[in-house]
This record gives sequence, structure tokens and C-alpha cells, in this order.
Amino acid sequence: MAFGHAITPPPALLATLHELFGDAVDRVRVIERSWFARLHPRAIATTRRRRIYLRGSAAEFFADPTLVLHEYFHVLGQWEPRTLSIWKYLLELFRRGYWDNRFEIEAREFATDHRYRFCALLAQHEARERNAHA
Repeated sequence: MAFGHAITPPPALLATLHELFGDAVDRVRVIERSWFARLHPRAIATTRRRRIYLRGSAAEFFADPTLVLHEYFHVLGQWEPRTLSIWKYLLELFRRGYWDNRFEIEAREFATDHRYRFCALLAQHEARERNAHA
């Protein structure tokens, strides 16, 4: 069964992610149109260590700053330091449901707290990219 195919983030987005998360960003693979993501009912994306699996296209994902921050936080802020595991997530899910799951709360808070800076940095990197090609 194919899991989809890996897509590299656009250069300006990748530079922005580097500023927020550091070089660990280079180890994260974004897999679009993933069968694995489709196994998770109602999920737009799901994560595992060093992977973001998307139900839809990478272009749609990259265009949503809140979702990008949320999913990269799951991978780099939770899976990588191993505070998140499948069993820990399932336990939280069964105890508190999706919305009140501590891993989801942390990811939502991170995305909310960093969205403005993310958008500002992204705009700067996109402007530099445009100027470099002009």
C-alpha cells in the first residue's frame, strides 16, 4: 500500500520553519495524499516521528499557517523528544477526547502563540525570494 509521496516545503516556508524550529526541520517529511492519513477518520493530517501525513495536497497544507505550525509542533515538539507516543496519545484520546487531549491542546497553543511571528517571517522570506529573482 502506497503512503503517498514526500513533498519539500517551498524555500521561503522552509526558511521560516528553520527560524522557528531549527535544523531538525530538515528531518521532517511531509507526505501528501497519504493513505495512512486516510485511515484516521476526519483527520486532515496525522503525524508520527519525523513524518507529517496529509489527507490532501501539500499545497493546501503549506497555505495554512496554523495547521503547519500545529503539525510541525507535533513532530518536533512532541514526537522527537518522545513525549508523544502512539500509546500516550491513545490514552489521552480515550480519557479526554480529541479536543481536550493534552497533545492537541499543546499543539493548538503553540500554533496560536507563534502564528503572527510565523506569518511575518514567511512574508520576509517570500519578499527576499522575489527580490532575488527580480
